Amino acid sequence: MASVTFDKATRIYPGSTTPAVDKLDLEVQDGEFLVLVGPSGCGKSTSLRMLAGLEDVDEGSIRIGDRDVTNLPPKDRDIAMVFQNYALYPHMTVAENMGFALKIAGTPKAEIRTRVEEAAKILDLGEYLERKPKALSGGQRQRVAMGRAIVRNPQVFLMDEPLSNLDAKLRVQTRTQIASLQRRLGVTTVYVTHDQVEAMTMGDRVAVLKDGLLQQVDTPQNLYNKPKNVFVAGFIGSPAMNLVQAVMTPEGAQLGRAVIPLERSVIDSVAGAKTVTLGFRPEDLTLTDDAVGWPVIVDLVEILGADAYVYGHVVTLSGEEYPVIVRVDGRTPPAKGASINVTVNSGHLHVFDADSGLTLNN
Repeated sequence: MASVTFDKATRIYPGSTTPAVDKLDLEVQDGEFLVLVGPSGCGKSTSLRMLAGLEDVDEGSIRIGDRDVTNLPPKDRDIAMVFQNYALYPHMTVAENMGFALKIAGTPKAEIRTRVEEAAKILDLGEYLERKPKALSGGQRQRVAMGRAIVRNPQVFLMDEPLSNLDAKLRVQTRTQIASLQRRLGVTTVYVTHDQVEAMTMGDRVAVLKDGLLQQVDTPQNLYNKPKNVFVAGFIGSPAMNLVQAVMTPEGAQLGRAVIPLERSVIDSVAGAKTVTLGFRPEDLTLTDDAVGWPVIVDLVEILGADAYVYGHVVTLSGEEYPVIVRVDGRTPPAKGASINVTVNSGHLHVFDADSGLTLNN
């Protein structure tokens, strides 16, 4: 096994002046499951393909363990890649598909069979080894693709949105299998997804990218509780964090008719600024009486059983409206069109600089 290091790795596609990946500095520990996540076009798949040797590195370098692999062809990098479209040979059996790379490498037939059977046992594919891919479900085909990677005993697994072709229920089931399999094998894994729920549930650490730039890399808990900027705060979490602009006053931030107290250090750090961006999670808002809270107009209520999500909006003194989501008791939800009053639970208010978007109180 081995670590993976991106050292200011940059990729600029021909004809473009803007890097698809811009000076990426990232280290993946030996045996770690790291997830690259971000919106479409953020550079996550390009980063993975650079590591695989499928994209050139225009600046910087990439290392696997102590080896600089920046200019090595894919076959010499000791990696195995799992794609979203399975890429199985339809005319071959499951066993032949899983062992094909070993056959090309000249591995003895007996060893190929042994390694294929071991991988099939791990993936519960033993009874399907003689079937063709067309006789398998989508989840089974993805497990075959995983098996093809496992039999090679690579130093690094690379996975590019491997679950995107599966239905919702199977996707949840398969992501659990992949995460537990990685922990069992202990192979360094870099996994790409656009689904932040998938990223949060699978990764030891998660790296968030936007426009080719690394925004933050941390544990799922820290990304959720201590986002470094507005983008990470709004991207991580489902439903997303509420983000609203509030007017600065000597005592704090004014939202509607209410003034939300801020720490003196935060107030001092934005001295002279007219506004700040406030962030708060739906579960960190509490319904309260009219005298204490600030009003949210209810637009829609989504009842999920024990919980309900109130989708509403808050109106600032200047007349601007910002959407707000509040998690409430599903047994006694407010009515559509009602006005409710809420406060932010102590210790759960995030404050961001209105210009830079960087956090001011984490």
